[in-house]
Amino acid sequence: MSKTGFSAIIISLLFSFNLLAQTTNQAYWTYIDRYKEMAIDQMHRYRIPASITLAQGLLESNAGRSTLATEANNHFGIKVGGSWKGPYVLRNDDAPNEKFRKYRSAAESFEDHSKFLQGPRYQGLFRLSITDYRGWAHGLKAAGYATNPRYAQSLISIIERFGLARFDTKQSKQRHTKTGGTSASFFDRHMVYHNNKNYFIVVEPGDDLATISKATGVSRRKLRRYNELPKDYVLQPGDILYLEKKQKEASKQFKDNPIHIVDYNQSMHDIAQLYGIRIDRLYKLNKQGPDYVPRIGDILRIR
Repeated sequence: MSKTGFSAIIISLLFSFNLLAQTTNQAYWTYIDRYKEMAIDQMHRYRIPASITLAQGLLESNAGRSTLATEANNHFGIKVGGSWKGPYVLRNDDAPNEKFRKYRSAAESFEDHSKFLQGPRYQGLFRLSITDYRGWAHGLKAAGYATNPRYAQSLISIIERFGLARFDTKQSKQRHTKTGGTSASFFDRHMVYHNNKNYFIVVEPGDDLATISKATGVSRRKLRRYNELPKDYVLQPGDILYLEKKQKEASKQFKDNPIHIVDYNQSMHDIAQLYGIRIDRLYKLNKQGPDYVPRIGDILRIR
């Protein structure tokens, strides 16, 4: 499918892709893709901006990877306090062995977060516009949600880096028009993101190259080629999958800090996908051959 043709589908779906100061942490993208509808649903029922809910979840739970999130389904760092009668876990925070709420599911955590913000301490926030994420971020800090002096700035940075403000509308799902049943169903379940002059999706459970190809109009051969995948590779939930050819180097936003520090269990392919660049160019930028295996802490150039 041509770039013009694919752009027409994007326009017809009314997606907004002007992400500010793009970042490339796959865990964050996966978290956003997984919980965006949950945050939007909470916004509809409790009038809390979805961008704020997602940003707090990302920050407080380290994109769902914190011990509190993995062991207690607590995505927002809410302590026992108040009238909480449910289970809890002990964690060191501002003081040793503080009690944090434990939930049966992430959904229960999102629901309790919304109810928590209904308390008198946060009532002033609800006088703000649903699209005033900056006001909400500063209001949460002023009301004492967190002790970190840069809490508001951290939330705003996450919202703007990942373009989360686009969720602060009253649409509960991605709209679809003129795309037909299969494509419409596919784009109901998938957000299309933009990174380094390219479009990508985050693979959902049940996806394969055939269904993605049919919905996007990009052939399976091109999907494999664009993403440098072997013929026998089976897509995994959370994979980043580009819909056009990747670039030779990372986006200009990284010109002042053009490096990547290798994290746990990251391959050269993982890093290339994060920044939307081709693997052979990543090797060349770092004067390495295809036998090079990155180790934790290695510093790699990305442009």
